[in-house]
Amino acid sequence: MSVFQLNKHLVFPPVELSEPDGLLAVGGDLSVERLVLAYRSGIFPWYDNESPILWWSPDPRFVLFPDQLKVSASMKQILRKKQFRISFNEDFAGVVACCSNVHRMGQTGTWITSEMQEAYLRLYHAGYALSVECWQNDRLVGGLYGVKLGACFFGESMFSEVSNASKVAFITFVQQYAQELTVIDCQVHTEHLASLGAGFISRAAFLEIIGAG
Repeated sequence: MSVFQLNKHLVFPPVELSEPDGLLAVGGDLSVERLVLAYRSGIFPWYDNESPILWWSPDPRFVLFPDQLKVSASMKQILRKKQFRISFNEDFAGVVACCSNVHRMGQTGTWITSEMQEAYLRLYHAGYALSVECWQNDRLVGGLYGVKLGACFFGESMFSEVSNASKVAFITFVQQYAQELTVIDCQVHTEHLASLGAGFISRAAFLEIIGAG
């Protein structure tokens, strides 16, 4: 198989033609229309400043079903203490900027480039993206953002500047949207999300759930 080169036309190759690591295509742009088409097709962009735009559709897919959310006894206690204030869409740009500054093990630089930040701000203003903020003493200390299309939420990134901030934001988000969402796409495995109940399903199953199968 080979990686497909995108052009100005709004079309993606079938995700079944992805490389074993999930890489499907290169190039194109980050317009609202292309990003929405990508998510509806089970595809997302992920690259860095040293690379062209890369498009991925991994198999299997790491997801969380809202009714499978795991909240530990210690987290329940933290939630009861209400030491954080959680808001929605109060500071989308701030959350994205903070996520871009997170140091991740094994990574140099960030994949949330200035180009990506601008693209997701456009998605937000177009009504396709949302953010969850976690505040402590009026300071933004955690949060997450992603793309919501119908009953599916495609998580992009989260950050935490104090212990448990991103977990509280994520748990509150899932509980708030539990009746509205069918699935939360976590894209690739992290221990952080696995501890909250996320797990792998096949790409075919994921595409069927989001209506792309």
